[in-house]
Amino acid sequence: MSKPEAKKFFGTDGVRGVAGEFPLDEVTVNLIGQSLTANLTRSLGHKPRIIIGRDTRESGPQIEQWLADGAVASGAGVESAGIITTPGVAFVTRNAGFDAGVVISASHNPYRDNGIKIFSPSGKKIDDSTEIDIEKALHAWLGDEPVEVQGAKFIKNQSRAHLVEQTEYKEDYLNYLAQEVARGARFDKLNIAIDCANGAASDIAPRLFKRLGTSVTVLSAGPDGQNINEQCGSLHMEKLQEAVLNERLDLGIAFDGDADRALFVDGSGALIDGDHILLILAEHMRRQGALAKETVVATVMSNIGLELAFEERGIELVRTQVGDRYVLEELLARGASLGGEQSGHIIFPSISLAGDGLITAIELLRAVQESGETLTALASKLTKFPQVLINVRVASKPPLESLADVKSEIERIEEELKGRGRLLVRYSGTENLARVMIEGEDQAKIEAEAQGLAQVIKRAIG
Repeated sequence: MSKPEAKKFFGTDGVRGVAGEFPLDEVTVNLIGQSLTANLTRSLGHKPRIIIGRDTRESGPQIEQWLADGAVASGAGVESAGIITTPGVAFVTRNAGFDAGVVISASHNPYRDNGIKIFSPSGKKIDDSTEIDIEKALHAWLGDEPVEVQGAKFIKNQSRAHLVEQTEYKEDYLNYLAQEVARGARFDKLNIAIDCANGAASDIAPRLFKRLGTSVTVLSAGPDGQNINEQCGSLHMEKLQEAVLNERLDLGIAFDGDADRALFVDGSGALIDGDHILLILAEHMRRQGALAKETVVATVMSNIGLELAFEERGIELVRTQVGDRYVLEELLARGASLGGEQSGHIIFPSISLAGDGLITAIELLRAVQESGETLTALASKLTKFPQVLINVRVASKPPLESLADVKSEIERIEEELKGRGRLLVRYSGTENLARVMIEGEDQAKIEAEAQGLAQVIKRAIG
């Protein structure tokens, strides 16, 4: 097998692709297991213990087996937590003293996709340097002949690992959420609906909220291997909105396939996204004296309305590039206690170093209950600015500041928006696209500005 040229295995959220195809074919997944084990053995000085969990995709058990085969052949002890959320694996890794945790999931993607995410013993995703070490070994192995990489001899045609699902790990995680995270909170007065996306939360989420006393209407909790995220969950909120309105519930909660994020619906059926969640939780944590450094971390995609709302309250908003790992890095660097993304991926580093939709839901229910207000009233404190996003197909990706006409137009628009709007122009990390995003007070005006800038970019590099 010849080495794929310029093929990067790890993206911003682990390895991802179509199940059964490179890099999620049998050989490559097996070698990821071997490479991870060799890396851990080298750094630890002993054979590692690895826990694997997965979401509900039909390809999950096979990919789990391939990875375990490679890891066990290289000397690792491997256990399976079965179907469990991504943050559940992060918890188990930390709580049960594993040397690494592996999640087989493609999060919010369709069922044909899958992925591999790896957590360190702290419950944090592995760092870039570890990913690079694993990639070096993979590229060497995927050459024409097997080679030795940093003292590790990789193995072909080994026997299958014997995996037995250890259901107690999911129960440990459920108990942790219901006891340590909830901290005695009961939500007996709240009537809610939850949409489990036919994913990893399908079993644990209904049990959790019933245990906390909530009256629960459960949607999309019948996974069949192919219906994960299919017209349900946090990407498709319509069924949840309908249920909340028809049953006159207080609110609804939607998870994605691996339940590392959550979005909400208020009693009026309106969508409550990550920006609303950050403002509601920041105000609640501040009242509790728990908003460290009076700082919240978000990404460049959060609406300028959130920035202005925090400014009015004397709270600093720090922005990072898109990706939960960058939010976490900034949270830890600043000693802050709350951060997240507009997509509903919220991180409380004092509770967990992984975004966890179930923790987010508990914390938001707590904020609603303790405030004495409805979710509608709390969310109304955020005034969002109109936003327009345009994708421009480009032939190349030179630095934008090197394009005189583009640079000039960007500077002109930024000057016009100053203080009451925002312009973001960036290249896609995976496609030949330039993305133009403008926020401002006048929808028609920002649409015209965005279209104009898009044409300038198109003339320059389209």
